[in-house]
Amino acid sequence: MAKMAKKETNNAGIPVAHGVGRRKTAVARIWLRPGNGQIKVNGLDHLTYFDTQIAADVAAIPFKVFPVGSGFNVEANVFGGGKNAQADAVKLGIARAFVEFDANSKPALKKHGLMTVDARKKERKKYGQKAARRKFQFVKR
Repeated sequence: MAKMAKKETNNAGIPVAHGVGRRKTAVARIWLRPGNGQIKVNGLDHLTYFDTQIAADVAAIPFKVFPVGSGFNVEANVFGGGKNAQADAVKLGIARAFVEFDANSKPALKKHGLMTVDARKKERKKYGQKAARRKFQFVKR
């Protein structure tokens, strides 16, 4: 029988809470582990992963609202969508993980709009039209 590779254990410890955030077509799976407030997105620091400072700040908003969260490291697995949609998905996932860890944090997170899902998606193109709502130019004669 082939020897099975031993699974690496993360030195940050066992996940304390889990949350899923979605925005457009981006999906972020979040795990909270005891630590010092680092956010890792797909194995990279969030400041490195997100190409703009605005997107990196959006992903870190829940830490500003829920200061107890600075005692956790965030490990995020994100796929789909663009970088800004991914940042919003990470934001929602972190907020949901904080609520799973401590239900008393929900009113503060909700007050700042972090528990609200932004359900806007791109509308599909319609048959017989140029785009989702744009029609072809009408010619009378």
